[in-house]
Amino acid sequence: MNLDIKLHKKDLPDEIEFSDKIAIDCEFTGLNVDRDRLCLVQISSGNNDAHIIQLDKDNYDAPNLKNILNNKKLNKLFHFARADLLFIKKYLEVDVENINCTKIMSKIARSYSDKHGLKDLIKEFEGIDISKQLQTSDFGGELSDKQLKYCAQDVIYLHKIYDCLKKILIRENRIDIYEKTIKFINTRVELDFASFKEDIWSH
Repeated sequence: MNLDIKLHKKDLPDEIEFSDKIAIDCEFTGLNVDRDRLCLVQISSGNNDAHIIQLDKDNYDAPNLKNILNNKKLNKLFHFARADLLFIKKYLEVDVENINCTKIMSKIARSYSDKHGLKDLIKEFEGIDISKQLQTSDFGGELSDKQLKYCAQDVIYLHKIYDCLKKILIRENRIDIYEKTIKFINTRVELDFASFKEDIWSH
């Protein structure tokens, strides 16, 4: 597969526009939002493309990127939206709307499996066994070609995965419960932001 990967420093260029659905992923220096920082935001239109924005750690002013994230007309596809939205909220100060999350879709649709990672979904729906070896590499400095390719593969498959999972949800009459569940995502992020990590529904 030929990938069109573009690295942008600090922000998206003015001339880039998106329509319909976009896939989004983020890379951090760790998973603790109180300690670790947002390094990269990747966006794909679904056409084997990946725009990778390397954010300025000293100034997160990225108006073009923020406009995209704030655009309520754009359907934004994430995998594990909960983590990405938390870091976006803290560092870019954006509450993203019109969200779908393939991890949540998978957990509701694919009750025949207990494997809901992106690697598992790509293998099932694309027949490709990707490597996640670079998942824990340092995204805070200069990026290698291998890291850029890794970042791209986290978004280029999401459109196809979303379509496949939606078909299962509709077929199994679970689309309604998924749509009700995804409406809660921003509240779940607010709870994370307020340090409520536990299951608030448990006894």
